[in-house]
Formats: sequence, C-alpha cells, structure tokens
Amino acid sequence: MSRQYYPYSKMSVNELFTKFTRVWIPDPEDVWKAAEITKDYKEGESVLHLKLEDETPLEYPVGPKSNPLPFLRNPDILVGENDLTALSYLHEPAVLHNLKVRFLESNHIYTYCGIVLVAINPYEQLQIYGEEVINAYNGQNMGDMDPHIFAVAEEAYKQMARDERNQSIIVSGESGAGKTVSAKYAMRYFATVGGSSNDTNVEEKVMASSPIMEAIGNAKTTRNDNSSRFGKYIQIGFSRNYHIIGANMRTYLLEKSRVVFQAEDERNYHLFYQLCASTSLPEFKDLGLSSAQDFTYTSLGENIFIEGVNDAEDFKKTREAFTLLGIKDSSQSNIFKVIASILHLGNVEICIERDGESCHISKDDPHLKHFCRLLGVELQQMEHWLCNRKLATASETYVKKMSSQQAANARDALAKHIYARMFDWIVEHINLALHTSSKQHSFIGVLDIYGFETFEVNSFEQFCINYANEKLQQQFNSHVFKLEQEEYMKEQIPWTLIDFYDNQPCIDLIEARLGILDLLDEECKVPKGTDQNWAQKLYKQHSSSGHFQKPRMSNTSFIIIHFADKVEYQCEGFLEKNRDTVYEEQINILKASQFQLVADLFADKDDVPAQKTSKVNIRPAKTVPKAPNKEHRKTVGHQFRSSLQLLMETLNATTPHYVRCIKPNDFKEAFSFDSRRAVQQLRACGVLETIRISAAGYPSRWTYPDFFSRYRVLMKKSDVTSADKKVACRNLLETLIKEPDMFQFGKTKIFFRAGQVAYLEKLRADKFRAACIKIQKTVRGWLQRVRYRKICKSAITLQRFGRGYLARRYAEFLRLSRAALICQKQYRMVRDRRSYLRVRQAVVTIQAYARGMFTRRIYWEFLLHHKAMIIQKSVRGWLQRRKFRQARDAAIIIQCAYRCMHAKRQLKQLKIEARSAQHLKKLNTGMENKIVQLQRKMDDQSKEFKTQNEQLLTVNASLGSEVNKLQKELELIRSHSGDEGQVTSLQDELQRLREQLQEAHAERKRLEEEHSSEKLCLTQRVQELETENSLLKSEKEEMNRRILQQSKGSDEVDGSVLLLSSVQKELDAERQRYQNLLKEFSRLEQRYENLKEEVSLNKFQPSHRRNPSNQSSLESDSNYPSVSTSEVGDTEDSIQLVDEMGVKDAAMDISLFMKLQKRVRELEQERKRLQSNVDKMEELAKRRGSDVRSSVSEQETADLAYNNLKRQELESENKKLKNDLNELRKTVAERASQNNSSNELQDSYNLLLSQLKAANEELDARKEEVLILRTQIVSNAQLQEKIEQEKNGHIQETSKVPELNNSKEPVDKEEALRAYHGLCESKKLLEAQLQSQSRQHKDELEALHTQIELLKDDIEKKQEIINYTMSLSPEAQVEYSIQQEITRLTNDNLDLKELVEKLEKNERKLKKQLRIYMKKVQELEAAQAASPTSRAKPELIRQVTVQRKEKDFEGMLEYTKEDEGLLLKNLISDVKPSTVSATVPCLPAYILFMCIRHADYINDDQKVESLLTSTINSIKKVLKKNNDDFEMTCFWLANTSRLLHCLKQYSGDEAFMTQNTAKQNEHCLKNFDLAEYRQVLSDLSIQIYQQLIKVAEGIIQPMIVSAMLESESIPSLAGVKPMGYRNRSSSMDGDGPSSYTLEALIRQLGQFHAIMRDHGLDPEIVGQVVRQLFHCINAVTLNNLLLRKDVCSWSTGMQLRYNTSQMEEWLRANNLYQSKAAGTLEPIIQAAQLLQVKKKTSQDAEAICSLCTALTMQQIVKILNLYTPLNEFEERVTVSFIRNIQNRLQERNDPPQLLVDTKYTFPVLFPYTPSALSLETLHIPASLGLHFLTRLQVKLSSLQSSLPLLSQDSEPTGIHTHAPYEQLAPCAPISHRGRRPGIKPQLKMLL
Repeated sequence: MSRQYYPYSKMSVNELFTKFTRVWIPDPEDVWKAAEITKDYKEGESVLHLKLEDETPLEYPVGPKSNPLPFLRNPDILVGENDLTALSYLHEPAVLHNLKVRFLESNHIYTYCGIVLVAINPYEQLQIYGEEVINAYNGQNMGDMDPHIFAVAEEAYKQMARDERNQSIIVSGESGAGKTVSAKYAMRYFATVGGSSNDTNVEEKVMASSPIMEAIGNAKTTRNDNSSRFGKYIQIGFSRNYHIIGANMRTYLLEKSRVVFQAEDERNYHLFYQLCASTSLPEFKDLGLSSAQDFTYTSLGENIFIEGVNDAEDFKKTREAFTLLGIKDSSQSNIFKVIASILHLGNVEICIERDGESCHISKDDPHLKHFCRLLGVELQQMEHWLCNRKLATASETYVKKMSSQQAANARDALAKHIYARMFDWIVEHINLALHTSSKQHSFIGVLDIYGFETFEVNSFEQFCINYANEKLQQQFNSHVFKLEQEEYMKEQIPWTLIDFYDNQPCIDLIEARLGILDLLDEECKVPKGTDQNWAQKLYKQHSSSGHFQKPRMSNTSFIIIHFADKVEYQCEGFLEKNRDTVYEEQINILKASQFQLVADLFADKDDVPAQKTSKVNIRPAKTVPKAPNKEHRKTVGHQFRSSLQLLMETLNATTPHYVRCIKPNDFKEAFSFDSRRAVQQLRACGVLETIRISAAGYPSRWTYPDFFSRYRVLMKKSDVTSADKKVACRNLLETLIKEPDMFQFGKTKIFFRAGQVAYLEKLRADKFRAACIKIQKTVRGWLQRVRYRKICKSAITLQRFGRGYLARRYAEFLRLSRAALICQKQYRMVRDRRSYLRVRQAVVTIQAYARGMFTRRIYWEFLLHHKAMIIQKSVRGWLQRRKFRQARDAAIIIQCAYRCMHAKRQLKQLKIEARSAQHLKKLNTGMENKIVQLQRKMDDQSKEFKTQNEQLLTVNASLGSEVNKLQKELELIRSHSGDEGQVTSLQDELQRLREQLQEAHAERKRLEEEHSSEKLCLTQRVQELETENSLLKSEKEEMNRRILQQSKGSDEVDGSVLLLSSVQKELDAERQRYQNLLKEFSRLEQRYENLKEEVSLNKFQPSHRRNPSNQSSLESDSNYPSVSTSEVGDTEDSIQLVDEMGVKDAAMDISLFMKLQKRVRELEQERKRLQSNVDKMEELAKRRGSDVRSSVSEQETADLAYNNLKRQELESENKKLKNDLNELRKTVAERASQNNSSNELQDSYNLLLSQLKAANEELDARKEEVLILRTQIVSNAQLQEKIEQEKNGHIQETSKVPELNNSKEPVDKEEALRAYHGLCESKKLLEAQLQSQSRQHKDELEALHTQIELLKDDIEKKQEIINYTMSLSPEAQVEYSIQQEITRLTNDNLDLKELVEKLEKNERKLKKQLRIYMKKVQELEAAQAASPTSRAKPELIRQVTVQRKEKDFEGMLEYTKEDEGLLLKNLISDVKPSTVSATVPCLPAYILFMCIRHADYINDDQKVESLLTSTINSIKKVLKKNNDDFEMTCFWLANTSRLLHCLKQYSGDEAFMTQNTAKQNEHCLKNFDLAEYRQVLSDLSIQIYQQLIKVAEGIIQPMIVSAMLESESIPSLAGVKPMGYRNRSSSMDGDGPSSYTLEALIRQLGQFHAIMRDHGLDPEIVGQVVRQLFHCINAVTLNNLLLRKDVCSWSTGMQLRYNTSQMEEWLRANNLYQSKAAGTLEPIIQAAQLLQVKKKTSQDAEAICSLCTALTMQQIVKILNLYTPLNEFEERVTVSFIRNIQNRLQERNDPPQLLVDTKYTFPVLFPYTPSALSLETLHIPASLGLHFLTRLQVKLSSLQSSLPLLSQDSEPTGIHTHAPYEQLAPCAPISHRGRRPGIKPQLKMLL
C-alpha cells in the first residue's frame, strides 16, 4: 500500500513522532510488527529510534523517498472496533491488526469496513445463526448491532421495502473462505423474515436448492472441501407485501474440465461420489456402478473420501431436495443414469491401431455397453463415431479416423458436454419449481461468485475468474466513490475529487476490440490455430500496454497486472478450452436416444419456442441457415463475456451490498490467523481500496453533540457553558488544529482527515495525564503531612506509655513482695492443720468398722427367724385352698347333669309343637299377598305373550303374502323370459341378505363384548383414580407435615421448597403447553378467518354440504353449532350422523366424535353414581333391619331378601333392554340408509320399528315393576313394625288372616297409595343424595385446589422471610420481625383507608347518577305515556320505574329474542371503554350475566345458548377489529374474566359460594349447568390475555433499547467513542425514530397499569401482565447488550443498574413487587454488575462465577469479549482471564443458545375472585342505549313455590302477563344435579 495516504506536515511530524509513540514497521514474517519510539524525532533526521515489543532496540532508517516514516498505531481505545473506518489511522497494518485482535481474542468473525462486511472463516460451527439471532437483527439499523451477515441481509430487506428498489448482495472471496455458507445464511434470513404468505413454502424450496447445487457444482479442492466450481446469482422475488413469492437462479462458468481431470488430493463433483456410495440400494442396481475408486473420472485425485463427510447420507439429502422441488422419481432416475453413463464413458478403453494414426474400441467393452444402455443410444454408432470424425468440404463429405489421443480428447469433450447440459437442465427445472405466477414487485439478488485467484499454474479458468473480478471491482470502486460524494454533498462541505484506482484500462485489455478475448476467438476460427501463435499475436498487439507484460523466460505465457496482483497465465490449453469442441456426429446420436430426457438435453434450441429464461450462459444465439451446429461453435469466452455483461447490468440496476470472505489460513485450523495470507486477500477483495478511498477524504466523522461530550475537557470554561455547541466545537478545533484542511464543518457532523482524531485523543490523554499528575501531587503532599502528624503523635504516645509502664512495674514488685509473705504464713498453717485432720480421720474410721461388724451379726440372726415363719404361713394356706377347690368342682358336676336332663325335656316338647297347624298358619301369614302379586304378574305376561303371538301371526301372514307375491312375480318372469339367471341372482341376493344378517348378529355380539370390556376398563380406571386420589391425599398430608416441620431446621425447609418448586414447575409447564396449544388454535383460527375474507374478496363461493336439519342456523355465524336439549336425543342424532356420514367421515368430524365420547363418559359417571346410591340404600336397609332383627321372624327376613334380589334382577334387565334398544336403533338406521329402495326391507324396517315400540313398552313396564317392588319393601317394613307393636296374643293374629283374605280390593287400593308415597320418597331421596354427593365432590376438589394454592403462596413467602432472616444476626432478626409486622399493619391500614375512600367516592357518584337517572326515567315515562309506541310495554316499564326500592329488584334483566342483536351491538360492538369507565368496573359483564340469569329463570335453553355464543363471537370480532388497542383489549379481558367469575359465583356450587351473601345465593342459576361454557370463556380469556401481551410488547419494544441502554439516566456518565462508517448507513437516513428515555418507558408502564386498574382487571392478572412485560424488557435489553460492542462498558453498566433500580422502585410503588416481575430482571442486573466488577485476578474470576448465576457461560464470555474501555485509563479484559472464566464454568449445564427467547410466555393463571356487588343494586347508564332491557321485581322463591300448583291453562301469579307459563317452566328431564343438561357448547373451538 502506498504511503501517500497520510501526508504529515512539519508541525504534525514533530508533534506526532515523539517518545512513547507506537508505530508499525514492515516485517517479512508477520507483514507488520509493532514498535515504540524511544526518542523524539525531529524533521530531517535519518534514523528513528525504536523499541520492539520484546524490548529489543532498533534504529529504523528514514528517508524522504526510499523509506518514509512508519505508520502510526491507533490508541488502544480504538483497537477491536466493529468498523475499520472508525480507526483514526487508516492503513494496512491498522486494518490487519484490528481484524486479528477481533478474530483471535474476541472470536468475532464479522467486521465492517465501510460498506463492506469482512467475514473470516472460523473453520468451526458457531452458535450465532439461530432463529433468536434472526429475531434480534430483524428491524434493527445496520450500525446499531454487532457486524453480522444478518445485518447486511436486514439492510438489503429494509432498503428494498423503503426505497422500492431492487437489492443485491455480492459475496466474494477465495475458495474456502466461506462464500457459499455466507450466501446460504443470507437466504435463510430472507426465508425467515419474508416467509411466504400462503402455504406454498417457497422459502423452503429456495433453501432446498442449496444441497442440489452443492452436489452438482461443488467439489473438494486443495483449499476447500466444499468449493463452489461455478458462480451463481439467485434472485429472491418478493410481493407487494414483501413476502417471498418465488426465486430464480443464474449460473456462470461451470468448471467442466473437473469432470475429466482432477489435481492431486482433489475430487470430482460430489454427485459422482454420492451415487457410487449408494450403489447398494436396489433402485441403483442396473446402473452398473461400484466404488468410486474403480472409475477414471473419480479416482484421478487419488483420494475419494472427505474427512467427516458421509456421501451416502448427503445423497439422501440430495434426493429429498429433488423431491421437495417437484422433480419426479422417474426424472431423478434418468438424471442418475446420465451421471452414471459419464463415469462409464470415462472408463471406455481406446485401443491404438498398428499404424498409430487410428484407433478402435473393443466390441466387448462393458463400460461402453453400460454407457449406451443407460443413455438409450446405438452401440455400434457410438463405437464408430468415438474413433472417427466427419469432415465436410465444399464439394464432398468424408470420414476420417482419429488417433487415440484425439479420440480420448473427443471422449472427454463429450463427457464434459453431457455434464454441462445435465447441469443446465437441473438448474432450469429448479427455476421452474421456484417460479411463481404472481407478479413480482421487487427482488433481492445474492451473488456467490469466485474471488480473485492466482496459482503456480494459471489457465483459462483463472483468466475468466479474474476478468469477472475486475468488472466487479470496477463496479465496487464506483459505488464507494458515489457514496462518499453523496455524504459530502449532504453535509454541504467542499468537495474535492478523490483519486482512486480505475481498472478500466485492464478491462479494455481483456474485452475491447482486438483485446485478449477477441484475439483468442479469432485464433479459434483459424483451422490450424495453436496456443503459440495466439501468444505471439498477444505480444505483438499489447506489448505497449501498461497492464500487459511478457515473461522473460517463456514464449508461451503472458502477464496481466490486475488490480490485486500480477498474474502469469500459461497459454497451453486456452484454445481447446475456449472452443469446447464436441463433434456433431456424437451429438446427433444422443439426440436420437430412446429416452426423452436425453433427447431433450441435446435438442436444438431452434426447435423450441422462445421462452424467458434466467440462465444467461445457455441462451441460444441467432441461428444461421444451413449451420445447425452454430451453438457448438460459439466460444466459451464469448458466452462468459455476454453473461457477465448481463450480470453487471443487473447489479448496476440494484443497490449493492458487499460481503468479502477471508480465509485465515491454508490448513483449515479453527481460529488460526496467517497475516500474510490475510493481507493478500484484503488487497485482492477491495477492502484496502475502500480504506484508501476513505482515507483520501475525511474518514472520521463526529456529530456535534458527540464531539462536544468527548472533547469538552480541552475547551475553555466559556465554551463549555456556551449554549451553541457548534460554535464551541469550531473554536476548539481552530485553536488545536492549525491547518484548516484537516477538518471540515458539515450541517450535522464534523469531518476529519486521517490521524486527526488520534491527535485529538493524544491531546485529551495528555490533558488527563496532566490532571492526574496534579491530583497525584496534591494527594501525595497531603498524605505526607498526614503521615508526619501521625509520627509526632505516635512518639508522644510511646513516651507516655513507656513511663507508665515502668511505674506499673515497680508497683507490681511491691505487691508481689507483700503477697509472698502472706503466702508463706498461710502455707505453714495449712500444712500443720492437714496433719492433725489426717490422724483424727484414721481413728474415727477404725471405730466405725468395728461397730458395724457387731451390728451385722445381730441382724442376720433376726433375719433367719423371720424367713422360717414365712415358709410355715405359705404351706398352711396352700393346703386349705386345695381342699376348697375339690369341694367346688363336685358341686358344678352335679348342677350340669341336672340342667342337661331338663333341657332335653323342653326340646322334645318344642318338636311336638312345631308339627302343629297353628304354627304353619303363622308362618304363611305374609305369603298370600305375594301370591296375589305373582298371579297378577303371570296374567300380564300371558297378555303380553298373546299380544306377541298376534304380532307374530301378523308378521307371518305379511311374510306369507309377500312370499306368495314374490312367487307369483317369479312365475310371471319365468313365463315371460324363461331366463333362469334372474332366479339365480335373486337366490344370491337372498343368500347375501342372510349373510349380512348373520354378520349383523356377529357384529352385535362383538359390540356387546367390547362394551363389557370397556366397562371393565372403566371400572379399573375408577379404581386407579381412587388409588391416585388416596396417594394425592397422602402426599398432601405429607406436605403439610413437612410444612409444620419447617421451623425445625433449614435443611427440611430447603427440601420442601425444592419439592414444591418442582411441583410448581410441572404445573407451569402443563399450563404453558395448554396455553401454547390455545395460542396455536387462535393463530389457526385467525388464519382461517383471513383466508375466508380473502375468498370473499375474490368472490369465490365453494360448494358445501348441507347441515343436518336438527342443527341451528347459528352455526354459520359462530363456532358453536347448536345442541338439542335432550342428552339421549343428542346421542341418537350423533349416531344417526355417524350412519349418514360413514365411519371415516365421522372420524374426521372431531366435534361429533368428541360429543359421543363425552356422552359415553357422562352415562358411565351417572351409572356409577346410581350404583353407589343403590349400595347406600342397601346398607341403610341392612342397618334398619339389624335394629329390628330381634323382633322380625325368619320368614319376613327371607321375604325382604327375595324382594331385594328381585329388584336387582329387574335393574339388570332394564340395562340390557337399554343396550338392546340402542343396538336396534343403530341396526335400523344402517339398514334403512343402505337399502332405501327395497320394499321387502322397508317392511322389515316397519317390523323392527314395531318391535322397538314393544321394547319401549316392556321397558316402561319394567320400570313400574321396580317401583312397585321398592314400594312393597317400604310397606312390608311398616307392616312388620305394626305387627311388633300389636302383640296381643295368638287370637288377634288368627283373626287378622281371614280379614286380609276376605278384603282384597281395599288392600289393593291401600297398596297403590303406599306405592305412590314410596315412589315420591325414593325420588326425593335419590335426588337429595345425588345433589349432596356432587356438591360434596366439587367442594372437596375446590378446597384442595385452594388449599394447594394457599400453601404454595405461604411457603414462598415463608421461604423468602426465612432465607433473609437466617442471614441476619439474632438482634437483627428481632428487629426485622418487628419491622415486618409494622409494615404489614401499615399496609393493611392504608388498604382499608383506600377502600373506604373509594367506597365513599363511589357512593357519592352513584347517588348523583341515581338522581339524574330518576329524572330521566320520569321524563321518559311521561313521554311514553303521552305517545305510546307499538313496541312499548307499559305494564312492564311502569313496574320497573315505579318500584324504586333496590331490595325489591331481582338481579335479572329481561329482553326479547329480537333484541339480542341490538343488545350485543350496544353492549359489545359499539361500546367504548371510556363511556363506562366512570361506572361500575366490568359493567357489560354484569349486564350480560343478568340477561343470562333471566334466560335461566324462564328455563329457555336456546336463549342461553344463543346469547353466550353470540357474546363470545362478538367479543372476538371486536378484538380482531381493535387488535392493536391496549385499552380495548384490557377492557374485554376484564369483562370476560368477570363474566367467567360470575358464572362460577352464581353456579350453585358450594365451592364458589363460600364468600357469597345470602342475597347473592338467591341469585344462583337454578336450571342450567354452564360448566362447559366456563371452560370456553376461560380459553377466550387466555387468548385475550395473549393478545394483550402482544399489543403491550409491540408498544414498549421500540422503547426498550433506547430507554435501558442509550439514554443518559445519570447525566454526563456515558462516554462517547469514535464511530465508524456504518453510522452513515442508508437505513438511518432521515429523522429516524425518536429516542426514548427511562421516564418515558416507566410512564408507559404506568399507563398500562392505570388502564388495567381502572377497568377492574384482577390484581393477580395485572401482576402476571407486568411480569411478562418485564421479561420482554429483560430479554430485549440483554440481547442487545450481547450484540452491541458499543454499550458493553463500565458506564453502561452503571446506567443499566440505575435503570433496573428505578424499575424495581416502580414495582414497589405500585404494590407489584410480589408478582415475581423483579425476578425477571435478574439477568440484566447481573450483566450490569459484570460490567462494573474488576476483571483481573483469579479471585475476580471466582467472584464473577458466583455472582452471575442467572447468566449462561456463553453470555458471560460474550460480555467479557465485548467489554470496551471508553478511555485509555481502563484496561481490556485479557484472553487468559476469559479462559479462566470458561474453565470455571465448564460444569454448568447451560443451554447452547446465546440470546434470550423474547417470545417466551409464562403460563397464565386466572384465580377465582368473586364480586361483592349485589346484582339488584346495579344501575345501567342511559348512554348505553339499553332501554329495551327491563328489570324483574318478582322473587325467584315465590315462582318456584307456585310452579307445582299451576296448570298449562292458568297464568302464574306474580309473573308478568306477557310471559306465558310454557316459556317459564317447560317440562324437561332432570340431570344428576337437578338441572337441565341441554346447554352444552360445541367443542370445535376447544379443539
């Protein structure tokens, strides 16, 4: 690089080249080496004294011409910049060093260089291309984020959308530099950001073209394992909405010579090896392939494998890509045949004849046979024309034999031609697959083309490649120059022409008239032209050109001086490669192939109609008569020049973006940097040219505020305080820089020449250094004075303490002397006393032992006498007891004998009495009634039997008549035609019908077996559920026990917390999955609605199947098809729908399937409940029987057992009859649907219907029998009690028997009456038991859920308090507990005060509104009385308006069916949140519920269903219309959740009624169970919540980065660094988005919170919304921090910590700190702390590892790599420190992704919060326009008490006369809860 970039003036040289200045000097190994000046340099000196980095001194010679001054190094603050143009000194060593530091130390592979993105190949997979990274770069300006290929792609996409101009991304570089990968990632970005708007998946097809093109166009070279051997330009088309609609591909200069020749350690194209690796597959057996080592074309490189590459697996991917692009299997097979034929052609052996001038091919050559077979051509013709050629003259044509070398060349040329045509065919079909019929609005092109190449031997391919790079470099230079000119003109600064390198002369040398390509084409036309002759013509024609040279030692080569380097080209092979000769005879044979694909490959383009094609390099030329082979004569150079010209025209018509790929080393080592190789590529790819152009002008640009903030330390005090910053900056620069040409003042920026910013940085550093020295001087003097004072004070103190010490020592000596005398005196006294006491103790001891011995002797004598007396006493007592026992046993034996004799006499007497008649009469007393009943039953059965016999006779008669009729018809047919075939067919038909009947019976048996097996499975499932319930209860008890043991130790607390946290995580995960499914459903629903709108716009009306007649018309307007009011009818309709639709169609109808499955579950549950009730009744009967068992005879017990058994038998028969009934209905429906036209089957159908009716009658009879038996059980029990009470003797019992026998008729009436009373009692008992059980179950379930939630909250709070308390001292613990209690009481007091104030305010407001409304109502009443309308109801209105006492109103609103649409329009569609904000929160929800209550009150299921369905659909439409309105979304979230809470609160379930008042309990729903609608509303609430989060995130997301990272919350803290060229990106032109401050963000959050609070949203939901928004703030902030080097500094960490503290303070101020929102900010808090802590020693590393627990290892390392000091006093983070951090964090199991998922949503939970509002006190404002709603003033209890007494002809008292009784109380079946089960929402939405 020339030194002319940096002219130094005399003044600047003396000021810049001073001591300690660092410079760059040339080095043969490292290209440039760093050094430091050790002595000031003066202008004119010849030696510069330097010191290398290893402290080696060096005298660097300096001369004005031969060796100019060395390049200056940039300050350390600028090293590692994202943009090379931000460097103050712009030259080659600075660029190289900056790239090296970023690549090796920070592992950053992307760097900006002006408008160029420099990409260094890391030779390692990096986790920087995930979808979260794409989302982070989406919508960002190019200079805001770290350099990345996604940033370039986003810039192109944004400019295309904003400027409506086509864009191009030009990716170039050496082989192995990563061009293909970079282009692939750019296309992936476009596919992700601009995905297709329909289901065509164009982006997937675009990505699928990559493996195909890599297979057919990439190969292994010495520099790259996957080198692209062709150039391609992919145009990605976009619609007007900027969605991908199609793509197109152009290819350039395929390296065909690689097909027949590869250098050492290189391979042919991948597809050959992939095909050979897959020969074991059965579909490739006929290709005749084997290992790639066996074929000449694939084994020339001597290495057929690539390390780490599986060719067979890659071949699978290639085939999958072919399939995805729509290429059929047959076409794929033909492609593989062509590829295999090329391999066989290369193995065809050409034998030399004896004469040496001819050759031949063996007839038995297997490869030639395979070649001809695979291509479908004649073997003999191909064998002949491979060795011969046809010569045509003006008069004749003759055949000439070719030598073996000529034949081999022709064979290789044919192979290359076949592969090239196959390549073009594949590209053409890829374009067809990517083509779209839609109109393309704009496109983005991605050019992946070869970079500048120079080898030891350079041939025709390198010449074309370098020619293309010359054209691209020219376009690049002009574009850079144009951008520089635009920038200067925009800023209105003087513009001087910049001299930049123009390579037009070199291009003219190649492509101009009589240029190199012209001479090459001319030599190719010469019959015997040679490479040597062409070289001589070049020497003669261009020897005077400055870009052309002739080598000294060669006559067959030439040198071209390109923009990057000199390249010597070898002329050998130029002509042959340019001609690309293929003999016409061989092509004609291939044209005649029997395979259409092969014939199409070589068909003349003249025969095909002209089409638009994107492949410029294969466009046909104009045909000339009688020259069919004109295309083959067209040279490769001419084709390449034409296609290159078209490419340049396309690029010039677009806005280009440049990506330059750099190969860091030739050994493919990861993160290894070879400076020499890098410099070569930087020179060749134009990066240094960009630097040179920038340096020639004003490369450094500063805005006035940034310059003022950075360099105000150099200004005077008057300038610092000046209001006009431009004037202050002008004054400073005019003072510091004397040469006015070194800077220019623009409109918004200051422009500096190269090196001036470094000079200003040096002055700034000197200023700081001088200030530091002054501060150090002052501080050191002060420290010395303080030290002197301390020394004086210490000396005096030491003297005082020394003298005191000596005095204390003397006093101590005196005390010790006195103490010694006292010790001697005491010691002598003690010694004598001890001697005396010892003698005295000895004497006393001797006396004691002697006296004890004598006493013991006397004691033993007394003891022996006492023992003898005890023995005598015991013996005498034993003798007396034995005598007594003998006498007692004798008396007992005598008593037993006497009693036995007496008992035998009594037994004999009882046997005689048992044989008497009186006893038998007594036993048979209760049997007569049973005999009468059995007789009656036998009579009924005989009647039924007779009826059935009559029916059977009737059926037989009808069948007989039908048979006679058929016989007559048969005879008539036989008489007319005599054809016996019909008889046979009829017999076959009869046999078939019989078989079908048998199959139906078999199917019925199978269904019965399945039913029994299913019943068994359900029973087992119930048992499992009960077991699981018991386990859950035990776990609950265990959990409670653990909670009670928390206070015993911190270990137990930790265990329970971990357990509960795991349970909470599982619960959150389950909620998350459910809500994700719900979100996916809402997305699909939204997409369906969009498609429906699009269809309606296109006026397309698809055909549809008519809905069944039993479905409501509401189905077309809502997602809830109507359901019948009867469960049985619903099931029958479902079965009928299954029969009509067929099993497959019914299986696809998910709603029908779910309906049937749900009905089965409900029936099973009902059966279990009834069974449990029966068991309880039996137990109750047993207990009653056990109480009176002593008084009931054995015969009565037997009767009771018999009746129970009979009842059970009848119940089992009843179940069987129900099953038979369902089976009969199914069979009838199937037979009727299959054979509607047969008269015989129609009769059988009628017969089955009659049997069905009989079965129904039998079922009713059975039910009556069951009831009679139950009644008899009760009556028998009552009779038995009366018999026991009236035991007056045997005479009364005998007199009662004839009375019963003689009065049968009164007994029957009495039994009937008792049966009726028993029926009523059993019915009430069953209903009460069912209701109590269901309520008890729900209460227990809700109580358990509530208890679990309370326990979780309690445990979390206790855990936080315990953790904090354990870390305190005991005194602090007491203080903290007192403080906590005071805080709690204070908060409670404040809450109560707030509540009182709100209630008082609300009361005043309501009273005021009430007065206003009463006036309006009176006026309205007077107006209506004056002019009544047809629609007005005076009685009702009068009743509502006159009755003004709130206690008389019911919480219901009445409306007519016709007013439903108006109600929803005024209350939902047209309502504005602001109109109802001053009233009761969630007013629409209360009004809707009061309307639902009225529908429940009148027992109108259709009205309830219609209202709820229409309400849900209306809410959805409103939310869709206002999908970006936060207030509207919040308003309907609050109302939807409140409506859900009202449905729970007034459902009648005791679990939801615990907090209700007595009046609210009266308002509970009485007839309908809306549990399923509650689930639908819950799902709708979740969808609205998700929409609310989406809207809020969309509002705050543009504010987050500016508020959290860029705004100066702490003034004057943030530093400013020099910015690069990228801040002049075109995407940032104009005003741009306004910057937001932290106050604006907090203000926006406050607005959100105020809106949610004003609209009555539950506080728990508000907390969850805030938590989600804080997660979004954390994710966006942290992701930007991880992708922006300019914000990773100490000052940004301080700002970020302050901002997060402000956010936490906002949470505390709004009582939201307990919502877990503060925990989501933990990652950015730790990131801020990481930016602020020390980063030097191992102790610092350990502290960082323990501190950053919420950050992953990748995030910590990334922040440390990005950390940038803002001035020279800060130090960079060393590589060793980062490695130390990585080693310490290896044990973490962190996720691999770097960025935080911004789309993650926490699972939402809607807690039940009942309302304290009384419905009867609710007032409706007149502004809503709901005048047609009327209040009811009648109490519901009075209605219920009067209903049983009313008939259909009378009107109920207390009810308005306009409502008939049939609407108020229709007869309906009672469900297990005593409510109508008919209200069920359809489940399509739920699915």
